[in-house]
Amino acid sequence: MSSKTFMNMLLFIFTFVLPCLVGLSNGECDFEAIFNFGDSNSDTGGFYAAFPAETGPYGMTYFNKPAGRASDGRLVIDFIAQAIGIPFLSPYLQSIGSDYRHGANYATLASTVLLPNTSLFVSGISPFSLAIQLNQMKQFAKQVKEADQQDTKLPSPDIFGKSLYTFYIGQNDFTSKLADIGTGGVQEFLPQVVSQIASTIKELYNLGGRTFLVLNLAPVGCYPSFLVELPHNSSDLDEFGCMVSYNNAVGDYNNMLKESLKQTRESLSDASVVYVDTSSFLLELFQHPTSHGLEYGTKACCGYGGGEYNFDPRVYCGNTKEIDGKRVTATACDEPYKYVSWDGIHATEAANKLITYAILNGTYSDPPFPFQQHCDIQPIG
Repeated sequence: MSSKTFMNMLLFIFTFVLPCLVGLSNGECDFEAIFNFGDSNSDTGGFYAAFPAETGPYGMTYFNKPAGRASDGRLVIDFIAQAIGIPFLSPYLQSIGSDYRHGANYATLASTVLLPNTSLFVSGISPFSLAIQLNQMKQFAKQVKEADQQDTKLPSPDIFGKSLYTFYIGQNDFTSKLADIGTGGVQEFLPQVVSQIASTIKELYNLGGRTFLVLNLAPVGCYPSFLVELPHNSSDLDEFGCMVSYNNAVGDYNNMLKESLKQTRESLSDASVVYVDTSSFLLELFQHPTSHGLEYGTKACCGYGGGEYNFDPRVYCGNTKEIDGKRVTATACDEPYKYVSWDGIHATEAANKLITYAILNGTYSDPPFPFQQHCDIQPIG
């Protein structure tokens, strides 16, 4: 079966079959807005609103131009918005053209959960950590409640109890120091990371939030960039070419996060606090891409160098540099829909769509959270 045929089959099932099975009426959804907190995996333009520097081929698949996203097209948060029938989320930091009637996106590329102790211009870590994103959300809520309700670009003051709160953050806390201090060093401060996420949920609960989806940490041991940059030997690679030790460390963090969210759920009895195991599904895509209509797991679509990973840390996707006396450009492949990895660090639109299907189904969530019980799922083609 070709990749396009497989994707069309999935689209048919989620667009026509499932809504019929669950019997929901057209266009209804329990959630009128999404408020998202995250890093580049869910940033829809916040970072580049603050630090304009984006270039192609990012955005080539869906938007046909750079659109503030670290992918060739749409992200998981984009597909979730489409699925529940609301527009793409406007970045909180975007001053022109934003519409916040259906939520806001606080995520920025390179963000961390913990406050950074360095500068963006030194380490590449965003200044907009989770604590800053939470403060932005509090300010937004305050302004909404004080605003003239004739403002057509803001939601109604009661929106906060009718919204979905999503988290896709923590990867940079885990990976930014891996090369220097190893998995053992990183694991020492990961309890602080999960604690910060839990306390943020409780603060959002006090603002009226009642439904929280927390996506866990991806299997970075399969990422082309880390396979190239992180120290390892061949004995650390599994049969699929992923680094076992790093993925085991990811598993330890995810178990810690899952337990923390369980405790948070117990303390907020009238809230839904959902742990979403996107890591397991993404690992499946890396290990068995052809089983899901893709072809390449641990090879980047956009990069330089070819070979097994098509990733060179000296020249990132879309950039041109002089290497070994030769001017080279990290270009995009012709068929990104065949790849899991877009640029060695982030997923392709095709992978993001498959991940979203898994999230909507609810089987990768604890407790199970099938979206079909809350919304009439809309097409996300």
